[in-house]
Amino acid sequence: MTPMKILLSMLGCLVLASSLVAAPIASPPKIAATGHLLLDFHSGKVLAENNADKRLEPASLTKIMTAYTVFKELEAGNISLDDQVLVSKKAWKTPGSRMFIEVGKQVSVDDLIHGMIIASGNDACVALAEHITGSEEAFAVLMNKHAVELGMENTHFANATGLPDPNHYSTPEDILKVTRALITEFPQFYPLYSTREFTYNGITQKNRNRLLWRDPSVDGIKTGHTAAAGYCLVASAKRENMRLLSVVMGTKSDEARARESQTLLNFGFRFYQTHRLYNAGTPLRTIRVWKGEVENLGLGVEQDLYVTIPRGSYDKLKARVQIRNSVMAPVSQGQKLGSITLEHDGKVIKEVPLVAQRRVREGGFFHNILDSMLMIFE
Repeated sequence: MTPMKILLSMLGCLVLASSLVAAPIASPPKIAATGHLLLDFHSGKVLAENNADKRLEPASLTKIMTAYTVFKELEAGNISLDDQVLVSKKAWKTPGSRMFIEVGKQVSVDDLIHGMIIASGNDACVALAEHITGSEEAFAVLMNKHAVELGMENTHFANATGLPDPNHYSTPEDILKVTRALITEFPQFYPLYSTREFTYNGITQKNRNRLLWRDPSVDGIKTGHTAAAGYCLVASAKRENMRLLSVVMGTKSDEARARESQTLLNFGFRFYQTHRLYNAGTPLRTIRVWKGEVENLGLGVEQDLYVTIPRGSYDKLKARVQIRNSVMAPVSQGQKLGSITLEHDGKVIKEVPLVAQRRVREGGFFHNILDSMLMIFE
């Protein structure tokens, strides 16, 4: 059986294996927020949205990018969790939520990260920013650099805390871009976002994300609030093998942001299902390479291939593969040589490239002559 037939057979088996009854897709719920977005973490499929690309004040949702930037510095070896940070007067005096660090004292980077994520400490954010770049202003430059790299086209950061500033804005869409990146790139730190409380300097503070207590599937990620921004929340939940991300911005109260986020998550899990169809690194099709050091080359997807579709509708899912004709060496690893198109109910829902899974150099002189002769009869 060819790899393509195996793939199609696998899709057929998914239909038989599913015990879920197909449910009619309801319209997305109306959400009492200035802007909101619900998407599947793995496939990136948008399930509900309103004003997803509207520039809004992110308040402490900013700290998702602040944390991402700190984690990048840790990854690069520029700082370590054991570093002792001398608390400046500016960090100590930063208004808003805080972890209650004291001016002139030293605090570890590890403690500051906990204070930033769990207690939403503005003082912790400023202390980390000053430790990494010397000033909060310079740290914001670094944040904006990462925003550009992540494709956050409607975002600009002026500080590390999310305190109001005319040049500090983002969108629901951009906020979930950095959220997906943080969870993907730094899974070792993600459990901090489900930690319910943090004690520092004899003061215990609870995580402000109410959903951590209400919904066992929720394991993150960040709240935010200022008078201008309203109440905001990015929530992440996993049920079975499906993870959804939601963001609401500009709700009226702490209770409202939790309620509206729960509504979005319940809608997504009730009416949609996500499945991994193909693994990266596994050949989907084997092709002939002419005039190469080897004759056969496996093609596959660069990343695991996920699809999000209405529950109970795998029988409407079809895969179509296209391969480039007459592939000649040399071939670079990762070179696009075809594509796989997924259709659901007759509509194209995703198309991804099929790439070479290894490098193929040119073959020897006599081998190339033989292949030239064989190609005449192809």
